[in-house]
Amino acid sequence: MFSPEMYLNQILQGDCVEVMRQLPDKCIDVIFADPPYNLQLSQELYRPNQTKVEGVFDDWDKFESLQTYDTFTKAWLTECKRVLKENGTIWVIGSYHNIFRVGAILQDLDFWILNDVVWIKSNPMPNFKGTRFNNAHETLIWASNRKDSNYTFHYKALKAYNEDLQMRSDWYIPICGGEERIKVNGQKVHATQKPAELLFRVILSSTNPQDVILDPFNGSGTTASVAKLLGRQYVGIERESFYIEVTKERLRKVVPLEQPLLEHRIESPKIKVPFGNLVASNLIVAGEWLISPTGKEKAQVMADGSVVWGENTGSIHQVAKNIEGKPNANGWKFWFVWREETLIMLDDLRQAYIQKNEINL
Repeated sequence: MFSPEMYLNQILQGDCVEVMRQLPDKCIDVIFADPPYNLQLSQELYRPNQTKVEGVFDDWDKFESLQTYDTFTKAWLTECKRVLKENGTIWVIGSYHNIFRVGAILQDLDFWILNDVVWIKSNPMPNFKGTRFNNAHETLIWASNRKDSNYTFHYKALKAYNEDLQMRSDWYIPICGGEERIKVNGQKVHATQKPAELLFRVILSSTNPQDVILDPFNGSGTTASVAKLLGRQYVGIERESFYIEVTKERLRKVVPLEQPLLEHRIESPKIKVPFGNLVASNLIVAGEWLISPTGKEKAQVMADGSVVWGENTGSIHQVAKNIEGKPNANGWKFWFVWREETLIMLDDLRQAYIQKNEINL
């Protein structure tokens, strides 16, 4: 059994099932799996100008039958289930050749499907024969370890990422090309290299800094590279030593972002601090007067945290609402108190209380 220092931030060589069997139970936060698609390509494909299309003809994508592929899929997903933490999630990407079979096996193993995300390729390869629709998308299944998992999802961060619109399940991202596409002697290193932008969105949405991300089919190392960039830990598994060397070289060039840039501040909920806490801690003294923004109105603080304004008694919010004649009011932003001959907003005292008690926003 591997110890953490043996697998964390490492690319492990071997068959993914055999290597995963050496990982401890429940040691992984998120899995991103890009398994063989079983494309079943039997002959070479040429463009109309007779140039050869660089399809996937590698041995690792060939299976004797659908039953053989299903057996393989169940084996690696079973190990994923074991190493995934109770609140962990798994992403699996595939095409129409395999994704429906993968989805059924995921459900058979009691994973709980959260979403299917469609990666719409803004620059897909044409259908050169003109015999079918242009296959312009791939599907990602996102599933939690169990139905009641308390999984990570940075909803607000993704909304900000998407210009304050709720992130949808259709992602327009170009296929990997240009300088991003890794080549050796002018040839593509890996036929199915995924764009870093795709992994950036996956990792940003469903993990936290220092989470451990497993990629059982490491390939050219996109998952590990983006994980390192975003301050996550990674575990890659790869059979081919060539791809491992490519990944290591790629990782050497990655400079992780500084920790403060990785904080999901927009996701952090504000702690609800009752006004009475400030009274009980003596930051606000019973009998003290609260001052309105105009300075014309005063309300006296009672020992129970209520405030009195003329004939009105209520919370800081209720009394502020009555003074303004509005349906709602934020008493923290409305009221001020005198401190050292300066008017201080109640919300500033609330922040002081939070910091004093080391409560993180």
